[in-house]
Amino acid sequence: MDYKRQKEALVNYYRHSEKNPADFKIGVELEHFIVEKESLRAISYYEDNGIKDILRYLLNKGWQGHYEDGYLLALERNGSTVTLEPGGQFELSMKPLLSLEMMEQEYLTFLHEVVPFLDEHGLAMVTLGYQPESSIKDIPFIPKKRYQFMADHFRDKGKYAYNMMRGTASIHLCFDYASEEDCKRKFRLANALTTVMAALFDNAPFFEGNLNPNYCQRVAIWSNCDDARCGVVPGSLDGDFGYNEYAEYLLNTPVIFLIEGDTFHYTKEKPLKDVFDCQRFSLPELEHVLTMVFPDVRLKKYIEVRMTDAVPYPLNFSVIGLWKGLLYNEANFKKASELVSAVTNEDIIQSKKECLTYGLNATLRGQKLYELAKEVVALAEHGLEEKEKSYLKPLQSLIRKGESPAKLSKEKIHLGKKEALSWCILNNLVSRD
Repeated sequence: MDYKRQKEALVNYYRHSEKNPADFKIGVELEHFIVEKESLRAISYYEDNGIKDILRYLLNKGWQGHYEDGYLLALERNGSTVTLEPGGQFELSMKPLLSLEMMEQEYLTFLHEVVPFLDEHGLAMVTLGYQPESSIKDIPFIPKKRYQFMADHFRDKGKYAYNMMRGTASIHLCFDYASEEDCKRKFRLANALTTVMAALFDNAPFFEGNLNPNYCQRVAIWSNCDDARCGVVPGSLDGDFGYNEYAEYLLNTPVIFLIEGDTFHYTKEKPLKDVFDCQRFSLPELEHVLTMVFPDVRLKKYIEVRMTDAVPYPLNFSVIGLWKGLLYNEANFKKASELVSAVTNEDIIQSKKECLTYGLNATLRGQKLYELAKEVVALAEHGLEEKEKSYLKPLQSLIRKGESPAKLSKEKIHLGKKEALSWCILNNLVSRD
């Protein structure tokens, strides 16, 4: 394999992905758990009125189905998709938009479509960072080849690799970049704020069915998954980390498996540079390669921010508004970057260790995450149009209390688990309309 040509192919892909700032949009991926309403037990793909039947129901709402080996595994409509994570987590990926109001309308339309089926069959859609009741041993993988290969690969990796696959849910946001310099700056800021965002939106009050005494379970899980492809990309907080460096990171990481047309090839521990024929690969096959690493911030044809737990509506739109106000307003972006200009990869690693014990009271280069979060949220508000500032109100309420979503739920545990999590059950939201 020609390493130089491989690297050039990846770098050229990123260059061709640059956008005019006038065309910038935000991609939003929102993951949810489907559980039994009374017991909060995880619902599998296979059972009666399970995940597969929810997908079939949505076919009647104008969604188009996508199948693999006869299994209905995804839906598509007007640029938006519904896909499944390994344990049946229900993910809505909305078509890229810039307006928070339009995103909200799309999300609420989706909820109003799916909740009637859930109510009829005693099910609920829940937004949490980790399954509230079921243990991962009781959650089967969905019938998707990609996840079968990943399960084989992770079998002898970190102790929480299967917890990541079957037990977690999150919010992923995707942001455009105008140039390599723009990409470098945004990529660095997103990485520098890793622990701030993880602690601020920590929403895993339960772990394997039990009350979770720790903070930031998402950080704990991803830190014990697969060091070669998770965490902060080495060197990403250096000032000159760009397309070339990220391409080298990809090429020196095992790719797990390749897709050639309809054929899957398990590549085991071989790094991408040993198996990537850049002259023969199609664009979809190349883009698959980019999805086989799972760092806190991932570079594809956009910058994907990945460190936030799933949180309930309308707090999830605070997450979107926060990042929009930071990354798509140049003045705010510069100020936020100055706040974390001295942060290094080693600082993030140390802060991750602290946040498992102290949450928002952990530090980053000696400053409490809570104090840094307040500054970042205040900046973000100035970066939004007046009509969009209200989307930050749920987050501002949390900031005033100095609490994470998980802590709010834990404070109500004396009322019972279901009542403590009632604000995370989306059926309750739709049923009130």
